[in-house]
This record gives sequence, structure tokens and C-alpha cells, in this order.
Amino acid sequence: MNYLIVRRLSTQLKLAQIPNRKWKSVVGLEVHAQISSASKLFSGSGTSFGAALNTSVAYFDASIPGTLPVLNRKCVESGIKTALALGCQVNEVSMFDRKHYFYADLPNGYQITQQRAALANNGKMSFPVITPGKKVYYKSVQLLQLQLEQDSGKSLHDEHLKRSLVDLNRAGLPLMELVFAPDLETGEEAASLVKELMLVLRRLQTCSCKMEEGALRVDANISIHQEGDPLGVRTEVKNIGSVRSISQAITYEIHRQLDTVAEGGLITNETRSWDAENRRTVAMRDKEVLQDYRFMPEPNLPPLHLNLKPGSKSTEELVSVAALSEEIPELPEDTRQRLVEQYQLNAETAIILVNEPILLEYFVNITRDLSAVPTKVTSNFLINDLLTYCHKSNLNVEDCSITANDLKSIVKGLHTEQINLQAARQLIQLLHTSPTAKVKELIEQHSLEQICDLETIEAYCQQAIANQPKAVQQYHKGKAKALFAIVGEVAKISGQKANMKSVVACLERMLKATKK
Repeated sequence: MNYLIVRRLSTQLKLAQIPNRKWKSVVGLEVHAQISSASKLFSGSGTSFGAALNTSVAYFDASIPGTLPVLNRKCVESGIKTALALGCQVNEVSMFDRKHYFYADLPNGYQITQQRAALANNGKMSFPVITPGKKVYYKSVQLLQLQLEQDSGKSLHDEHLKRSLVDLNRAGLPLMELVFAPDLETGEEAASLVKELMLVLRRLQTCSCKMEEGALRVDANISIHQEGDPLGVRTEVKNIGSVRSISQAITYEIHRQLDTVAEGGLITNETRSWDAENRRTVAMRDKEVLQDYRFMPEPNLPPLHLNLKPGSKSTEELVSVAALSEEIPELPEDTRQRLVEQYQLNAETAIILVNEPILLEYFVNITRDLSAVPTKVTSNFLINDLLTYCHKSNLNVEDCSITANDLKSIVKGLHTEQINLQAARQLIQLLHTSPTAKVKELIEQHSLEQICDLETIEAYCQQAIANQPKAVQQYHKGKAKALFAIVGEVAKISGQKANMKSVVACLERMLKATKK
């Protein structure tokens, strides 16, 4: 049994012994998204991931005396577009502040951020949540603040040489910090929120969302409390590095806190990290003493003024919010609604297609070029077969070697009954391992063409009836499901190539004729 399930059951048993205790969990997220830009927030240094150590560092990034920040216009525009897409109120005037704290990889001794007057406030996101039981519901969360800020550098620790070095390539990278209200309750909801946010940011092209490169980082604030009581003491889990880890870390931390309470302990205000290998949170430092960041206005940057007039255009001096609003593309939820209305897909199918952009692209292209094929045939094949194959092979769909034309040929073959579903699944595997091969050639080489000849199918059915006397007897007694055993026998005899629709019709006719 899964470890988390065992832990959950154990916790429930302990809490059941505490009278009148109904506990609720509360989760709030802070997300740092690196803005897609060729240069940093306040300098002209490059932002390429994986550059040689300390090669993307301007004098300002290294805090050389006499250097001044110059605000990157592209980053401001990206922040505004993100805020608009998330339903925020964009502020006509925002301010930059210095947030003082000491890190070896923070040369200035402070971070330039927007603590007191952010770029935007009061947004709202609604997003679908798919629970482990495949139940779908929608959740809403308030976005309290979206602010621009600079990233710090990176400390590199050498355990062998017992020393630490600093790489300043990340110092000054442009970030959007998105602070969400504590409106979530579970790890699944938190992971679903981040998935939706990533879809939005990628549509806007304001962030690559490559978590493996540190382009999107998530901190989770988690607490539990008895229903009707004030919120409990919270812990913060820092820098969670993948969507799956978000769900796992928050679920673990909720049950760790419930365990602590059930055993009579107290929750302490602390920062924890997620140990993905051992699937547990680990204490880093306590937060009982409030850190004084000594916020002060950034003296080297004037207030950021924006043009909020409807119908206005951007100029060299002022960025127009109205002009940027015209550049907002179709957002994920709008796409889901369009898929349901235009293609008559159910909500679950629309959610899965939108969550996998490359899958959505395949679906739209195939349905456009093969209008005679029912949309359900295409969506079922892409989700149940292609996506399943990729998951089992630990592949991202975009990394699968199959081309859009190959997929189109397979779907066409399914529709015309040239091949059956078993052959289609085999073609996926063959095409991924042999990217230059053609569908038609593979069908011929591996004899994957579906058997539709009625005489051949009748011969298979006769043999299957002879091989399954018990199932035949049960079918004659009224057990309709016994037919599946005989159909399975035909599939086995034909090497999974017989046309099952014809097989079922043939078996029903033959069994009816032999019924006494």
C-alpha cells in the first residue's frame, strides 16, 4: 500500500480519538516566475541558461560602485500582460523598494523588489482540479499581488574542497512574484493551480516555466486548524522543483502537522525543504524571530507610471495597458470552452488536451484535415493511446519521435478500418523507435492490416466456439458477458488482427443458430 495512504489512515485513527476535532488544512502559494527576456531586469547582461560561470554579469549585477539600474521595458510589458490575463488590477503608479538581507550571492546586500506598491493587485484564477479518482471540479483562488523583482546569484558548495564559490549569472534575472491568498486545501489543488498558471504563462510567452532550469519556483505556506478556529501556525516549504513534488510535499506536510497535533505536539513556525528522494519535508530554519528586511524606497529608480486610458497607444515614455490588452491570446479556460462547444468533447477530455499543448495541436490539425473522422475517435486515440504510451515510457509528448503526419495516418487507418486499435498502439511504439519509417511501410512489414474478410472471420469464430465450450454454454443460459471470452479467443487466434465489430456480429449470429 502507498506510504502516504498508510500515513493518512494512521493519522485519521489518532485524530478520531480527540473529541470534537474536525481539522481543515490551508495552503497558500508564492510563485517566482522568471520573465522571458534577452536581458536582465536592470542591466544588459544575457539571461541564457547554462552559460559558463560568471559570464553573464554586468558591473551593476556585481554591485560595482557607481553603477545604476535601468529598468527593462520588455519585463514591464510582460508583467502587465500576465497581470491582465490573471484578472488583476494594474496600478497606474508602482514603486521599487530595497529589501535588505545578507546572502553571499547577493552582492548589493539588498534585493530590488516591489513590496509596498506592486505592479498589480487583486487578481483571480479559476482552474480545474482532477482528483486521483478522476473526479473534476473547479477551484478559485485570489491573486493578492504581482510584483517585479530581481533574482539573487547562486552559491556553489564544494564538499571535497570545503569551500563555497559564487556564480552571479542569475543575479539580476527578471522575476515576477505572484502571491496567492491561502484559498487552497490540498496538494492536488496546489499542483493544479501551478499547472494552470504555467499554461497561461506559456500562452503569453512571458515565462518558459522550465522548472528544471529554475524558471519557475514555488513556495508553499501550509497550516491546519480546527473548523471555526483562527488559522493555525504555518510552515513554509521552499523552492519546490516540480509539479508532482508540489502535490507530494504539501500532502506530506499536511499529514505531518496532523500527526504532530494527534500526538499532543505543537506546530512551530519554520521553513522546511522538500526531500524528493525520501519524500518528506526537512526542517531548515525556524521563523520565530521576525526578520527585519528594512524596506526602503529604491532611490535610483523613479516611480513606474503606466497609461491606463482606454484606447491609448504605447509611447517611448509610457507603456499603454490598453494596447497590451489587445495582445492577450486565447487563454486555457477559453480553449476548454471552445473544445466542448465546437467539437462536442466532454469537460475531462478538454482539460487533458489543454494541459498538453502539443496534444491539442495534434487534435486540431487532425480534425481539420480529416473532417470525416469523428472527433471522439481522434481524442480517444491521442489521450488513451499516445499519451498513455508516453507516460509509460517516461516521455514528454513533445519528445516522442512521432510526427503529426504519422498520427494523422494512424487515425485515418483506424477510421477506415485498415488497422485496429491494437495495431495502432503497435505503430506508436514502432514509429518512436524508427522515426524515419512510414506508417504504410510499417503496416506491410509487420502485417498489421486488419482482417475484415468474412469467410476468414467465420473460420476464426468457429474455432473459438470449439475452444470455449464453457463460455458458449453460459452464453446460451443468458449470461451475455460470456461472449467476451469467445471474442477474446478470436483475438488470440487471429493475432489481434480480426475486425472485432465483424467478430461480435458473426459470433452472435452463429451462437443464435446453435442455441437449442
